[in-house]
Amino acid sequence: MRPRFIPLVLASSLAVAGCSNNLTVTRLNSEQAKPNNVWVFFTVERGDEPIAGLQADNFQIYEDDSLVSAYESQQVIQNPEVAAVMYTLLLLDMSGSVTESGQADLLVDAASMFSERVGKTQKVGVYAFDGDEKLHSVVPFTEASGSVDGGLEGLRGYKPKDPSTNLHGAVPLALEELQESLAKDKRPLKFGTLVVFTDGTDRAGRVTRDAMLEAIERDAYAHYEIYTIGVGAELEKSGLDNIGRDGTELASDPGAVRDAFERVAKRIEDHTKRFYLLSYCTPARKGGHQVRIEAIERDEKGRKRGSGFLEWEFNADTFGPPPQCDPKREPKFSLEKVVPPPSDDDRKGRKRSRPRRARGGGDAEASGSVRIGGAPKGKKTKASKGAPPRAPGS
Repeated sequence: MRPRFIPLVLASSLAVAGCSNNLTVTRLNSEQAKPNNVWVFFTVERGDEPIAGLQADNFQIYEDDSLVSAYESQQVIQNPEVAAVMYTLLLLDMSGSVTESGQADLLVDAASMFSERVGKTQKVGVYAFDGDEKLHSVVPFTEASGSVDGGLEGLRGYKPKDPSTNLHGAVPLALEELQESLAKDKRPLKFGTLVVFTDGTDRAGRVTRDAMLEAIERDAYAHYEIYTIGVGAELEKSGLDNIGRDGTELASDPGAVRDAFERVAKRIEDHTKRFYLLSYCTPARKGGHQVRIEAIERDEKGRKRGSGFLEWEFNADTFGPPPQCDPKREPKFSLEKVVPPPSDDDRKGRKRSRPRRARGGGDAEASGSVRIGGAPKGKKTKASKGAPPRAPGS
């Protein structure tokens, strides 16, 4: 829901995203392998709302416009973590205005709750800043919640060496740390989130505001989500919105900090719920084939609430048992086939002051190959004939 990759493009398939009856289904990656395994990694949304909890029987698979029986395909939903990694860096203002005003305990409690919630679905790292030119590592990225809690407890008695506030310098440093940590993971799809907590404005003056904003808009960070949490009656939301381009939460007093952290944690949780990894065994044995996967959302009574589809093409040359296809086999996605989802701005037809890239691992220019729009049932639609998607960094 942005890190850069080096490999060249292998334009073996084109992506088509479709929306029908309010659901948007967007392919992020796909792969096929002998004997006849097919995997597709995608998101399902209704506007800004992620659609969670869909099961294998909520999807229908068509190959060349013919429905593949669920019995023959053996379709299953796998854990999306085998294809994607998600990191959130929590950056905490521990300047003198926080530590000397008695806010540290409230902040630690809120940060612990946040880390516990977000840490259920991704790795969380915690860093602090004050007036110093460097960040202070509190908890490196980890999946162990106990490590996060232990590190945060040390902040209750934190004494800054420099009580000033180096906000403008800390944000670019946090983005660099997030990028470097994500780069170490070998999974092809990488999602990064930065959450900045502060109770005031930059006082140190080490880095100008314009330099910070320029760093935020770098291509290397364009796929990251960035949120800000501010506390204090005199804080201006507009001043933090330029940092928190995906959302800003304000707490008028320290007692409301926990609620602000909870709102941001919920937004991050919701973002992770839209991902699906569908695996199935194709009956195809040779040649190129067009696949359409239709997502069908139903209410508690089994009635259809909405649907959407995605399409792409694959080649089945040399397919066929033995051995028998195992739909639970994990995929080995190729970085070259990563396709970015459309950004929120693309879906809503809005434009930012500067181009904003999509949130998946990929390049916004590749979104020219992603078409939003439903297709009449049973009618074959073709992928865009425009330039194939570029791998990020190519």
